[in-house]
Amino acid sequence: MAEETLAKKDIQELLAGQTTVILEAVDEKLSEVKIEMVNMEERIDKKIEVLDLKFSEKFDKLTTTLDNFLKRMIDIEDEFTMMRNDINRIKKTIKEKLGVELS
Repeated sequence: MAEETLAKKDIQELLAGQTTVILEAVDEKLSEVKIEMVNMEERIDKKIEVLDLKFSEKFDKLTTTLDNFLKRMIDIEDEFTMMRNDINRIKKTIKEKLGVELS
């Protein structure tokens, strides 16, 4: 019976030691994985930053293009309005001087 108790105690100590070794190995591996994840996160952040910069540049270019287009449209619209006014004055003058009404 004393041998059985001693054997159980030895087994318990061996299991406790083995458990400690396994837990330390798992902890070490998890630390390595954590470091890899942090490195991966940093690389992803850099890639996102680069993509964000590219997007911003393209968006700025698009905005500038649209602003220029809108300005051209407004300029054309203003010129068209001035031409219409000129034509109306010419029609009025022709009607007054020649008595001919243009449609």
